[in-house]
Amino acid sequence: MSGRKQFDVGAALDQAMRVFWQRGYADASLDALGAATGLGRGSLYGAFGGKDALFRQCLDRYATTYGAQYEQALTAHPGDPVRAVEAFFDVVLARIADPSVPAGCLIAQSAAQSPTLKEDNSAHVRALLDTQRRRVRAALAGSSADPHVLDELATFVVAVNQSLALLSRTGTPDAELRSVARLACTTVADTLTRTTAVQN
Repeated sequence: MSGRKQFDVGAALDQAMRVFWQRGYADASLDALGAATGLGRGSLYGAFGGKDALFRQCLDRYATTYGAQYEQALTAHPGDPVRAVEAFFDVVLARIADPSVPAGCLIAQSAAQSPTLKEDNSAHVRALLDTQRRRVRAALAGSSADPHVLDELATFVVAVNQSLALLSRTGTPDAELRSVARLACTTVADTLTRTTAVQN
């Protein structure tokens, strides 16, 4: 439209996402979001519907970006749930080690702040964690282990993933993070072997 400043919505979301990722929801002020996106408060509200709506859109953009990578890793080894979990953690550790993005994980950062988020935002974070758990659970479905055990392992893998993100924000060395992931994979493998053997 003539006389109206145009902007790249995707690029603005990426910049806003980085602010929420670095600072968390509470400390991501409208001034900081405006400075990062190049938009004034009125434009932010007009384009995204306010801070809460922008936050949810940033969560979804983050989940779409990295969720696709997780999905690819978890489905690349059908019939081999341990290798699928290893591939999942490879993607997680690659994201953590990427110097071009903020430390940690936006979803983990937001989950840690859930008590201070509005109910809709807190529920949205929880839903994204549930989606991640379902992806991991689907990758474990090729095992003949008891379904309840597979449910527990899926929750365990997601918990380790969130822990890795939090540890990375404290500056934990990559070697230690990889050790945690390796032990998690060993736990998954040992649990599957043990419970399958008991059933047989």
